[in-house]
Amino acid sequence: MSNTNIPAPDLDALPELIGKYRVLGRLGEGATSEVFLAHDDFLDRKVAIKRVRASALADTQDARYYARFFAAEAALVGRLQHPNVVQIYDAVADPLAPYIVMEYVEGSTLRPYCRADQLQSLELVVELGFKCAMALGYVYRQGLVHRDVKPANIMAVLAGGSITDVKITDFGSALNMRSDVTQVYRVGSLAYMSPEQLDGSVLDSRADIYSLGAVLYHMIAGRPPFDAQEQAALVNQIYHREPTPPSALRANVSPGLDAVILGALAKRPEDRHAGWEEFAQALSALIANHEVPRGQLQGVLDSERFTLLRSLEFFASFGDVELWEVVHRANWQRHGFGHALYRRGEEGRSFHIVAQGEVEVYRDGNKVATLAGGTSVGEMAYLAPSPDLRRHSADVVVSKPCTTISFTPETLAQVGPACRHHFDEAFIRVLVRRLHAAHEALAHPRRILVSDPLAVWRPPRETVPGRWRCNRPPLVITRSPR
Repeated sequence: MSNTNIPAPDLDALPELIGKYRVLGRLGEGATSEVFLAHDDFLDRKVAIKRVRASALADTQDARYYARFFAAEAALVGRLQHPNVVQIYDAVADPLAPYIVMEYVEGSTLRPYCRADQLQSLELVVELGFKCAMALGYVYRQGLVHRDVKPANIMAVLAGGSITDVKITDFGSALNMRSDVTQVYRVGSLAYMSPEQLDGSVLDSRADIYSLGAVLYHMIAGRPPFDAQEQAALVNQIYHREPTPPSALRANVSPGLDAVILGALAKRPEDRHAGWEEFAQALSALIANHEVPRGQLQGVLDSERFTLLRSLEFFASFGDVELWEVVHRANWQRHGFGHALYRRGEEGRSFHIVAQGEVEVYRDGNKVATLAGGTSVGEMAYLAPSPDLRRHSADVVVSKPCTTISFTPETLAQVGPACRHHFDEAFIRVLVRRLHAAHEALAHPRRILVSDPLAVWRPPRETVPGRWRCNRPPLVITRSPR
């Protein structure tokens, strides 16, 4: 029977459904897979679906590799929870066309921003590099080496045409160091692969550090660190040639920025940054030390806020994921001298953590405490169980210009359960410390004053001879962070 009259299938036609997901459009396609925008009607959210082409599975040899890549990504469903990592929601091993369901990111990849005519400010490149380093550090602590860090696998979150955030995606090539399953080696994108990855050597975080360094180099210089028409020539450069310093290719690149990028691109892993923490700190220091010109970004950068939170005792138990939630959800405010954070009698609808600067606490017109960075204020009224107890009993006034991080019940409800748990723990530590200090002040006032130089004691006007009197112990003795 002849089939010459049967029309050829329209390869560009959109499927109506992929599994239970309603297809809305096509986001991208390649030789082996295509990505669709779809809607999850059950959870009422947009998702991105990466589906392997049926033609890619026709070849038995290739099909084995694609099955391994699919399995690697499918194993991560629900496992990676980080604000700068694309979440993997679902994986369906359809025999004809298996697919992965992921978080939909409204934006594009970083590929367009590596072109010479679309290069971003050095400040933004370093900021994005810091976020990627922190995200990949989180991924590495989950036992994973990404192995394919490149501009096409980093999503740029856009708002008003400007990049506001980034998310690492595509974990099909990830090396799971905690898995007993045989995994595919020598995978990745050649222009961003480290020498040891080309060798098929044992990999650790420094292989991905090299790749991220190559991405940042590309975003700074408008070209990758090594480039050649022939694959053999490119491999030779990666092994033997030193990259041209970025400062030779772009104006205003400081020696410090040169050193950080070239350090990530060192041939030997032991000559690179020791780990993601060190690499992230080196990038953050470039901004803190003004080694990149401040460009289009206004205000305080997310990397600066993150680094500041890391230094505060209140957030000592918070993990990276929880700290990023604070960075994005908190209300960051700067207050000048004399500004009143709270007035006596006001209802407590928020609490503040003093990030920088200093505030003073007044009761009945008398200064009873001075609070410095890392201290929380307003939490007693905020946490009170009844409206009558939610009234502030003291005035809290800025004595040195300060930056505070504040939350209301509405904004705190937006953070995840783990983050709220850390807040609860931090509040308990603060209250226990203050109760202990108050007890010590009442029991051994002279000893606490002599042995604890960090205690701030403000005696009331009226005292009884031979005794110290305290109107409100929790506010009289306050320990500042060491």
